[in-house]
Amino acid sequence: MQSVSSDAPAYPDESSAKIPKTPCGTVKRAFRAAFPHTLPILAGFLFLGFAYGLLMRTKGFSFLYPMCMAMTIFGGSLEYVTVSMLLSTFAPLETFLMALLIQARHLFYGLSLLGKYAGTGWKKPLLIFGLCDETFSITCSADVPPEVDRGWFYLWVTVLDWCYWVAGAALGGLLGGLFPFDTQGLDFVMTAMFVVIFVDNLLKEKQHWSSLIGIAAPLVCLLIFGSGGFMIPSMVCILMLLLFFRPKLSPLMEGGGRQ
Repeated sequence: MQSVSSDAPAYPDESSAKIPKTPCGTVKRAFRAAFPHTLPILAGFLFLGFAYGLLMRTKGFSFLYPMCMAMTIFGGSLEYVTVSMLLSTFAPLETFLMALLIQARHLFYGLSLLGKYAGTGWKKPLLIFGLCDETFSITCSADVPPEVDRGWFYLWVTVLDWCYWVAGAALGGLLGGLFPFDTQGLDFVMTAMFVVIFVDNLLKEKQHWSSLIGIAAPLVCLLIFGSGGFMIPSMVCILMLLLFFRPKLSPLMEGGGRQ
């Protein structure tokens, strides 16, 4: 009978269904490293999630609707649109196309995160499910300390962001009927949060080529396609430009210049 080698890898391959045992210190260290990065998301998601739960409540839905939809859909823009879809006539094809159009940017998010999520094992399905705009921003901009497990860091960012959104939606659904107030202007919280994340990443960069690409491509697409249809072309242009300039950007990243 063949003996089992003691040098077996601590983590199984991507196809393994078993969850490996991880030292508690590794998990706690990753949580302590990830939590500060999610604080801007906490502020934004609690406000917007509460506004979403309040909106559902004012439309006559139980608090269970925004809470369960936040847990399963986990797509802020799509969830807001879903409110009107639930109140309209049954149109599954239209609903599918609308959801695909709104969330199509995640295709490009996934392509750009193939390298970062490689080797994460059983965590990868959870990372894919919980990927949102804010999680993508943190994953791309945050420096994972060398002593912190990369997979657990990304998982904690994903789980924390998910919890913030679900908590905000649940609170909005529960308390919305008790404390009615005007929610106009709360959507600006998300814009302000992205500006803070972008500026923080810009200040840490030694070379700003990727940031300039991220600014220039949407501006050009906005002028060409207008405000109603520039998002997808912008993501395509950014992806193509980053792939084209990757040979020049990669040495800068390896040399310590964040991109």
